[in-house]
Amino acid sequence: MSYELTGASALLSAPCKYPGSKLQVRGPERELGDEYVAFLGGTEVYGRFIHRPFVAAVEEALETDCVNLGCVNGGLDSFLRDPGILSIAARAELSVLQVLGAQNLSNRFYKVHPRRNDRFLSATKELAELYPEVDFTEFHFNRHLLQALQQLSQERFDLVRDALQQAWVAGMARMVDRLEGRVALLWLRYDLGAEAAEDPQFRNEPLMVDRAMIDSLMPKVKGLIELEVQTAGGCSDIEGMQFGQMEFPAAKLMLGPSEHRRIAQAVTLKIRRLTGWDWASL
Repeated sequence: MSYELTGASALLSAPCKYPGSKLQVRGPERELGDEYVAFLGGTEVYGRFIHRPFVAAVEEALETDCVNLGCVNGGLDSFLRDPGILSIAARAELSVLQVLGAQNLSNRFYKVHPRRNDRFLSATKELAELYPEVDFTEFHFNRHLLQALQQLSQERFDLVRDALQQAWVAGMARMVDRLEGRVALLWLRYDLGAEAAEDPQFRNEPLMVDRAMIDSLMPKVKGLIELEVQTAGGCSDIEGMQFGQMEFPAAKLMLGPSEHRRIAQAVTLKIRRLTGWDWASL
């Protein structure tokens, strides 16, 4: 096995911001022509530690512009709150929207950071009343918060989980509506492994998203690209990744180059089937 050790966050030095947007997405900034496909999502779409993410491979296969709007640690709230990114995606011939976890969006129990959606900001009065014994100032990340709440009380945690799932369905529906239904959902399912969480219910990505939630969106979208993938550490896919020496634990939980190539093949095939367009002539 070999991998490239570079300066810390080497590939994160290349993000860009599009006019009217506050989000840092995968760079370099692209010239937006008349026809392109937009890809919206989190760390997987961005391709953290990956020199050539799957979006670039799809662009080569389709022979048309593909704009990577992936945002490291971004969630659904990141895009819904960013008119610049929404405008770019709305003008696309098709938007491929990653199915992101339900934990990283504001809801009736807690608020998340507007851009780094994985970060917990504050509990609402309703959550404070549901868990009066908890000091919420101790938490900085949503997953850590939810694990702690579940360990205290599964019954009370179920109320929080249900609220997150309802907020996710509503948020995804709003997102699809903003893009006028020209959307293909990208559902990348994988297990983070025991190193990430002892409880299996916190290891499956995207967190707290189930088949019924996806099915509720299907009448509103053009189609679904569903793929089971593995982390770089889980399938020995570290070779070719670029990261700093201290980032090795994080890199093992990302998707590696081989999985990005496999995703690119599945996405390319599905886009061709969904649209029937002769992309090379656009």
